[in-house]
Amino acid sequence: MGGETPAGPTRDRDATEEALRAAAITLLRRGGVLAGLNLREVADAAGVNRGLVYQYFGSRRGLLRSALFHRSRPNSLDAAESAGLPLRKRLSRLFWTSLRNPEPVVLATLLVLDGDDRPRVLLNRGDGRKALAEDAARGELPVDDVEAVQAALASTIYGYTLLREHLAREIDVPAEELDGRVARCFEAMFTRPPAS
Repeated sequence: MGGETPAGPTRDRDATEEALRAAAITLLRRGGVLAGLNLREVADAAGVNRGLVYQYFGSRRGLLRSALFHRSRPNSLDAAESAGLPLRKRLSRLFWTSLRNPEPVVLATLLVLDGDDRPRVLLNRGDGRKALAEDAARGELPVDDVEAVQAALASTIYGYTLLREHLAREIDVPAEELDGRVARCFEAMFTRPPAS
């Protein structure tokens, strides 16, 4: 009895909430950010009663915040796993993880553009700042202003993640090729070259 999965309403609610989050993301991908997010369409796409969106999330922002929280977990876990790695390896993982799972970047950006001040866009804020401070103390950062470096890292990750496909088309190269080139640039921008 002790390790059983809860049955009934809790599991149904969890499944319904996840269906609503997934439907919202699918509709955003299909219609684009500027098309907006119609909660009636989200409920229809999830195959649930429209009132459940409001009951479970309260609003469009509530739904997007929930999707952001749930979709950010893999990125957060990866950041925690890379905590003890050298700066260059941490930066590389941060870059590639954001490209593999861009939904948190998109959702946080939507919420910020919508005037929501709750999303936190500084990547791995507390632990990340502490690790960067240690990197700065070892002389590994190009500047000693840890907060500015952290803001520049977040801005670069967010900007490239959001504009990746567009930039690749504009430059006329495959996105995967541009990813590698930008990854090298990203590391060079935020680290000092190794001492010879």
